[in-house]
Amino acid sequence: MSDSSASRARRALSGIRVLDLTSAVVGPYAAKIMADHGADVIKVEAADGDVIRWIAGPSPTPGMSGKFVHLNRGKRSIVLDLKQPPGREAVMRLVARADVLLVNMRPQAVERLGLDYDSVARTNPRLVYCAMVGFGPGPYRDTPAYDSIIQGGAGVAALSEMATGVPRYVPYVVADRTVGLMALNAVMMALFQRERTGAGQCVEVPMFENMAALMLSEHLYGATFEPPLSPPGDLRLIDPQASPVKTADGYVCLTTNTDAQAFALMRVMGHPEMQADPRFSTKQARAAHSREYFGIRAEAIARRTTAEWLALLKEADIPAMPYNTLDSLRSDPHIVASGLLREIEHPTEGKMWDLADPTRMSGRDDAPSRPAPKLGEHGAEILAEAGYSPEEIVALAGAGALGPSAA
Repeated sequence: MSDSSASRARRALSGIRVLDLTSAVVGPYAAKIMADHGADVIKVEAADGDVIRWIAGPSPTPGMSGKFVHLNRGKRSIVLDLKQPPGREAVMRLVARADVLLVNMRPQAVERLGLDYDSVARTNPRLVYCAMVGFGPGPYRDTPAYDSIIQGGAGVAALSEMATGVPRYVPYVVADRTVGLMALNAVMMALFQRERTGAGQCVEVPMFENMAALMLSEHLYGATFEPPLSPPGDLRLIDPQASPVKTADGYVCLTTNTDAQAFALMRVMGHPEMQADPRFSTKQARAAHSREYFGIRAEAIARRTTAEWLALLKEADIPAMPYNTLDSLRSDPHIVASGLLREIEHPTEGKMWDLADPTRMSGRDDAPSRPAPKLGEHGAEILAEAGYSPEEIVALAGAGALGPSAA
């Protein structure tokens, strides 16, 4: 057993084989976390590869963008043309040996390829099949979806308009990343249930409905009740002043949710009289008068430097931390001390910064995973494990069903 194989054997998902037919972010993110925890993740790509290889930043060699290498660490890559019968046959042979199958194609496309749940379950009834779709049953069912489409449709972009007057997508693929975690959670529960019953199942995780549920649970607010007690929207969160607070020389991030924290801030700001003001004397009152509360806070904090405020807030036990940019985050003293960023040598990309898994598990070996794969890098190896002879692999490549970089 190689060092990397031995390391994977000491992780929670050791022995679990994942067939990852997803691209972009939502599915690859879920699969990457499974790989981090010991699963053998086989990434099946089309001839031109996962789109994130190409559209997510520069790289020393083409097709290995920074976002791709972070989302696909620990996986093996094979290129198969699933529109050709030999390519479909090859993927079905991989299905027969898999524990989990991940797809994020539209339902009609999956059915055309013969990779719908009913078809694959006949080959492998123990399979946990996870379909990440834009929309569940309903009028949008088979329409295409990207993160920005879901953000706009689920009301995420509208929060910016409520706060600033301008609709804006969050500049982070929050729907893809969030639903990827939901899919991972559902797959883990399905695997746990399989341990009890011996049977696999189909799991469908729709992006739109999941993000809508999150938005409504956060912001339905007084409209939760009938008749409504207020319009939807948590006033504390959509107030335009609910942001890092300007200091004399920068910004500071702070939050006071409890009475004790708010009263401590009032004293530190030099406004102890606010504690007796009916607008600010309770949590409910401060929420209802957040605009006035945030205005007084902004005026007071602008008078001192960031360093002065961080010291005062720490002494008063008020939750606060420095405001980081993407550049300063990398050198944040806690990030450095935690070892989150680690310099590694990628076999094709050279020196690069890898991101450790921040979750700590006492029973897990945290040795580094294999680096993100080149397109089709492990094709021949994967097919040989599935029982293909060297001659069959060459024939598959010659027929154009297997990517040339793998043969």
